[in-house]
Amino acid sequence: MGRLLLIAALAACSSTASSEPKANTVPRGADVLEVTDGRRASFTQAEYARHIKKLKAKLRKLDLGHLNVRIEDPFVVVGDGSMTSLERSSGTVRWAADKLEQDFFDKRPTKILDIYLFTTAESYEHGVETLTGEAPGTPYGFYSSSKGGLFMNIATGGGTLVHEIVHPYVEADFPEAPAWLNEGLGSLFEQSAEREGRIVGLPNWRLGGLQKTIRRDQVPSFGALTRLPHGEFYGDETGTNYAQSRYLLYYMQEKGLLRDFYKAFRATRAKDPSGYKTLTAALGERDMEAFKDRWERYVTQLQFP
Repeated sequence: MGRLLLIAALAACSSTASSEPKANTVPRGADVLEVTDGRRASFTQAEYARHIKKLKAKLRKLDLGHLNVRIEDPFVVVGDGSMTSLERSSGTVRWAADKLEQDFFDKRPTKILDIYLFTTAESYEHGVETLTGEAPGTPYGFYSSSKGGLFMNIATGGGTLVHEIVHPYVEADFPEAPAWLNEGLGSLFEQSAEREGRIVGLPNWRLGGLQKTIRRDQVPSFGALTRLPHGEFYGDETGTNYAQSRYLLYYMQEKGLLRDFYKAFRATRAKDPSGYKTLTAALGERDMEAFKDRWERYVTQLQFP
C-alpha cells in the first residue's frame, strides 16, 4: 500500500520546500520566485515584499509586531511561536498545498492569503479578536475570505489547518462549489497522510457519530445531501452533513474514483450544479438506494482510532 506519513509526524519536521529559508526576510534576486522541484511561485518577489511590508505595519499597529512571518507560496504564514516552531508548522502548509495541487487543484488563490498560527487557545482568541474585531466561532480555526486569511489555534494540531487550506483552493479552482463537496474535501484531509506520493484522508473522529446515525437509520439519501442549500448544510448541528460528505469522498478515494470525480464535476458544474448526476456516473451506479446500503455497511466496518 505504500508508506503512510501522518500529518502529526510531518508537522514535527521542518519545511523542506520553503520559498523563504530565512526568518522574517523577503527573498531577493530574480523577480519571479522559484520553489522546490521547479514549481513556479504564484506571486513575484515585489508583490510579496509589498504585502509583507503592509502586513508588518498592521501587526505593529495592533501590538502584534512580535509575530514571525514566513512565505509558503501562495500563503504568508504568521505565528506567535518561535521561528523554529513556525518552520515546523509551515512544513504542513507546504506539504498540503503541494499535494492538493498535485491531485485536485489547477488554480491557486488569486491573492496572497495570510495564515495566522497561534500556539495557545488564549493567544488564538486574542489574536482573532484583534485582527478581525470578532471572537472566533470555533476553538480550532477557520478560513475567512472577507478577512483574507486563515486563523488557527495550532495547539489543537495540524488537522484543522489542512482542512482550512482546502477552502481557498476550492474557492479559486471551483467557484460556487456546493457545500457538501467543499466541506467534504476539507474534512477528508483534516486527518491525512501520504500514500505512494499522494495525499489521502484517513478515518477520523467524525466516524463514530456517523456510525451511530447509520444505526438509527437517519442518514439522508445522497440525492438529498448533494441538493442541500448552503444554509441548511451548515445549519445541521448534529455533524451528519459533514460526516456523510467526508465518508462518501473517503469511499471514492479508497476505490480510486475521487480525483477523476472532482475534475469531472468541476467541468460539468453548469449542467449539474449539485453534482449528483456526476456522482452517480462516477460510481457507476443506477440504484443509489442500493449503493447507500452498501456504503453504510462499508462505513460501519471502519474503525477509529
